[in-house]
Amino acid sequence: MIVLGIETSCDETAAAVVTDTRDIRASKVLSQLAEHAPYGGVVPEIAARSHLDHIDTLVRDAMTEAGIGFDALDGIAVTGGPGLIGGVIVGVMTAKTLAQVTGKPLSNVNHLEAHALTCRLTHDIAFPYLLLLVTGGHSQLVAVEGVGRYRVMGTTIDDAMGEAFDKTAKLLGLPYPGGPALERAAATGDPARHALPRPMLGKPGCDFSFSGLKTAVAQVVDRLGHPSNEKEAADIAASFQAAITESVARRTRTALQTFAAAHPGVRHLVVAGGVAANRTLRAALAEVAGAQGFTLVAPPAALCSDNAAMVAWAGIERLRLGLADPLDFRPRPRWPLGEVAGVQ
Repeated sequence: MIVLGIETSCDETAAAVVTDTRDIRASKVLSQLAEHAPYGGVVPEIAARSHLDHIDTLVRDAMTEAGIGFDALDGIAVTGGPGLIGGVIVGVMTAKTLAQVTGKPLSNVNHLEAHALTCRLTHDIAFPYLLLLVTGGHSQLVAVEGVGRYRVMGTTIDDAMGEAFDKTAKLLGLPYPGGPALERAAATGDPARHALPRPMLGKPGCDFSFSGLKTAVAQVVDRLGHPSNEKEAADIAASFQAAITESVARRTRTALQTFAAAHPGVRHLVVAGGVAANRTLRAALAEVAGAQGFTLVAPPAALCSDNAAMVAWAGIERLRLGLADPLDFRPRPRWPLGEVAGVQ
């Protein structure tokens, strides 16, 4: 099976061609960083217009690199949500048009499900497994039991982890995108310099909270009168990264224990989403997983951030189970992972 994937849910325009033998024939991603950098964040209108300007070219380039025509495809997959609705609409209309013209089956993919299934593309992981999904808009611990079978064990009660990174970076005057910039700054800082809180410390369950940590960072910045040099900013960045990583590691440990009790003998912890590229977080999760007898699985950094290869793979997973979608499905700005339908 060969599937074309299309991704336009945020600020990357992407197209990819993937096979059911886990061969990524082509993966094209066009970043909009330069367009959004002057605003310090993603501007939905600018993002949608950029998707509209570039999606046709990326699809053509992906097909050319894959060396096939549309007649060779077995299906088309597209992110139907959640995401910035203007961008999602661009991708969905492109995919619907291609499906209508070619007569190929269409798969409406949940963006979060695409992240959740990426490890099956890169590592051929069997169901079930525990997933830590950390993106700019979502932070969740999920028991992945099959395609369309997701049991959310914990989620953020306020901000997402990626959002906390980006907003803290902005407080420190670091360049956009904030998450990678903060990680670079933290690499030269002292993580013990500022005593920041560990959110949800001692609280039962697996939910996350990051708004209080952001407030604590803002108070440090106010007390210092804004970091006056790179060393001060680096120390705050390192202290923040240490606090948020420890908090996430603790909540993940709780989820691992609960998951292990429900699924004896299953021993894979998967981390996915853009924040999964953070090396400090990966190291902490590997340590926690190892202590609980689990193995940490993390896709390559290029497949952690938004891309169309993961969308194509999710399409393959769904289409080979007969889960094709009609052409009248509606794009969704919000689409919780727990609402994704599958074969039960």
